[in-house]
Amino acid sequence: MAMAKMMAGSCSCPAPLLSLSPSVSSRLSPVCDVRTDVFSGAFQARKLCFRSASLRESFSLLGEGASLLLLPPAAVRAGKPRRRAGGRSFGSCCWRAEATSDVTELNQAWQKKKKKTARDTNVMIVGATGYIGKYVVKEMVKRGYNVIAVAREKSGIGGKASAEQTVVELAGATVCFADATDVDSLKSAIGSRGRTIDVVISCLASRTGGKKDSWKIDYEATKNSLEAGVAAGASHFVLLSAICVQKPLLEFQKAKLRFESELANYGNGLTYSIVRPTAFFKSLGGQVQSVKGGGPYVMFGDGALCACKPISEADLASFIADCVTDEDKINKVLPIGGPGKALTPMEQGEMLFRMLGKEPRFLKVPIGIMDFVIGVLDTLAKVFPNLEDPAEFGKIGKYYATESMLVLDPETGCYDADATPSYGNDTLEAFFDRVVREGMVGQELGDQAVF
Repeated sequence: MAMAKMMAGSCSCPAPLLSLSPSVSSRLSPVCDVRTDVFSGAFQARKLCFRSASLRESFSLLGEGASLLLLPPAAVRAGKPRRRAGGRSFGSCCWRAEATSDVTELNQAWQKKKKKTARDTNVMIVGATGYIGKYVVKEMVKRGYNVIAVAREKSGIGGKASAEQTVVELAGATVCFADATDVDSLKSAIGSRGRTIDVVISCLASRTGGKKDSWKIDYEATKNSLEAGVAAGASHFVLLSAICVQKPLLEFQKAKLRFESELANYGNGLTYSIVRPTAFFKSLGGQVQSVKGGGPYVMFGDGALCACKPISEADLASFIADCVTDEDKINKVLPIGGPGKALTPMEQGEMLFRMLGKEPRFLKVPIGIMDFVIGVLDTLAKVFPNLEDPAEFGKIGKYYATESMLVLDPETGCYDADATPSYGNDTLEAFFDRVVREGMVGQELGDQAVF
């Protein structure tokens, strides 16, 4: 990995090392999580942003051979950094770096990658039979890509779908049967197709959210798909993650974050797009039929604890497909929601009653009840390990009942609806209307159901 030569300014801080590889790894602090904007177009005005648990600075790369200037947080916020005469010192400390040809080579590689047409691009999709995965397969096939869909021989909810049914469901794609939890199985299945892979899209997700399942799928199986894809020639990886990893209190969130970090720092010419969607439509449709039948709309607390910008499976699949070609989505973490304003559970319920022409009737469940149940399960799990997952399920339920699925402002600790991007045309109201008429066919929660 080529490294840029770093020269410390007038400060007592140790000179850090900056990598100009695609992963843009850094040694700016003991704990440093790196995120970078893609190098785009002509080699001018690039920006790299580094975020860390201990510091947040900004680099500006003005051109080949120019310097990278590190601005401490105070200087960045002020907008008018202090410059010492004859030097590049901002506040108490600064660094400068000399750009190398690595950045130019990365830019050229991406431009070459962009020139490939959909017909020339082989895309491997893992988690292809999942709720979102099957829509991604459909979207990529529609756009003309050569899709290799990886699936289990017994797939779907409860493993009820046979290999023959899967081939029919994923029409237009080359279906490749393999076990994503076994990297050798993946490599062998992909290799048997005799194709190189250009892009990997991972839609893998734990079905239960249990501790072991989370690490087995959200981390290990997803990592296997990365290794198998790269071994077959992949140079870009699109990851379907979740917006809730911003505040990781649950096991599946920690597993996803660990893989996100490894992906962002993988290097070796691999670019990435990490997609973090808000709530899915199906997670909000479970009460439609009961309310239609005269039941109350159930919510926790005052009905305003958690808000979201729900996105449809089709719109999310389209956004994921965009990540294969859109330069502004490369080497980025991409939170994304559906169209319209953020909706609280109270607002969702009011919308449903309005559609049904019914007088609103709500049942508000105190959060304390969930805390009590979780406490009991946690205590019992210390004696009976088989209760560990039920305790985790309770925590998952509480998380989704109390935390908003919106962008989290790290400085204020508050969720920001305005900062949460919107995409697509499908609305929750139209989804509710369809469920009222047709039921939840095709939207079953299956193994992912918590209650």
